[in-house]
Amino acid sequence: MLKPLHNEVVFLFNQKIINSKLNDLFSNLSVSLRKHNKTMQILDGIKLAKEIKQEIKELVQNYKDQGVRVPHLGAILVGSNGASQTYVDNKIKDCHFVGFESSELRLPDTISQEDLIAEIEKWNNDDTLDGFIVQLPLPKHIDQEAVINAIDPKKDVDGFHPMNFGKMALEMETFLPATPYGIMEMLERYNIDTAGKHTVVIGRSRIVGRPMSILMSKNGNPGNSTVTLTHSKTQNLEQFTKEADIVITALGVPGFLKADMVKDGAVIVDVGITRVDDETNPRGFRLAGDVDFDNVKEKASWITPVPGGVGPMTRAMLLKNTLLAYNNKK
Repeated sequence: MLKPLHNEVVFLFNQKIINSKLNDLFSNLSVSLRKHNKTMQILDGIKLAKEIKQEIKELVQNYKDQGVRVPHLGAILVGSNGASQTYVDNKIKDCHFVGFESSELRLPDTISQEDLIAEIEKWNNDDTLDGFIVQLPLPKHIDQEAVINAIDPKKDVDGFHPMNFGKMALEMETFLPATPYGIMEMLERYNIDTAGKHTVVIGRSRIVGRPMSILMSKNGNPGNSTVTLTHSKTQNLEQFTKEADIVITALGVPGFLKADMVKDGAVIVDVGITRVDDETNPRGFRLAGDVDFDNVKEKASWITPVPGGVGPMTRAMLLKNTLLAYNNKK
């Protein structure tokens, strides 16, 4: 009489094992499918910068239609650094596209610091000039800090002057450093959620890393992120990057960030851009970022390419800062 009951218990027990194994199988299959169906998306700086420049162009056209003067941006270039020359040339092209007036001052790399600051003072006192930049890096015999401090904070559209840096930290309206500004604009326009996320910034320069950490932790959108600022003395860097929802690299070390250093679904912003010798390229070099793009993209939810990611946004934000300087004078 007890045998059928025993058989039923054995059957139910075996069925439980089977169901458990099936559940594990389908769970693993679901995870596998999610991984394979995960779509990485590009944070396209070229496309976004074009949209921003078009918006500025239409605004400037309104100024022209009203018969008022247009914004005026200047650039000082010291020496003959190829990358710097290209960057300044592109800034001038951007000005022409949106309808800004532009000025350019090219000085020899033998110029003294005193003479360079004298030229800066001339532009500080030029009421027709809304903002200007001194292209970095400078020759070794010139103190970069002294030059930055010599620029009128109201014309410092690069956002490097200590007064503007302090205002940024206090969340006051000011000129934001163009590259971090561009990244924030990119995150906002692509609707990347940053609130409550863990952001790891690699690099602590005053141009990118430090301001980036301040902006990502500010009270606003994008912002409200928990930020870890890492640098060359950080130990066990991977333990931070593997936990990060957002990783922002600003090192200048090609291919530094590997796929095994990030988690699935992370947002990757690559600020680094380095010329790497490449005999297969007609120019003799290629541009490489800090991120091992081909491998990291397989794990990222969003990622910036190099070139075509952060760089175009930096130039677009310089125009926005110039527009702010122009409007501040009204």
